[in-house]
Amino acid sequence: DMAEPIQQLTRNNNPQERQSIPFTLIQRKEKLGDLLYEKRQYGKAKWACIKMKEKQYEQSICLGFMKLMRYICEQNSSGLYLGITVPIVTIVHTNEAQSAMTQAVTVAYYLPEVLQDQPPHPFDSDIIIEEWPATIVYSR
Repeated sequence: DMAEPIQQLTRNNNPQERQSIPFTLIQRKEKLGDLLYEKRQYGKAKWACIKMKEKQYEQSICLGFMKLMRYICEQNSSGLYLGITVPIVTIVHTNEAQSAMTQAVTVAYYLPEVLQDQPPHPFDSDIIIEEWPATIVYSR
């Protein structure tokens, strides 16, 4: 099922072709010279998002990522490979009291700059295009 998207990604797995999402570094946490995480602010932008709720948290992330890869690798209204932007963002959801994680996660792909004004429509109805306001992201 994922053979074509993986082949497409492999053919296009040139580091120069990966677009880093523009951000402002807010904080950088290191321990003994190793980077633990960065706190970043991303500007307002359009993202392709999918919310998953599988039994296992990791399963939700993997399945959501695979669905986004299909969208990136031609299963969109343009019929074209859209290009990779990094990072792919995972949003962990909490219960109403914000005391525990839920099984639901959102996996999101930043649409490349050239597609921000008119993003291709996904064929998968589970994927939605959202415009996010400026957003804080923790990255490892």
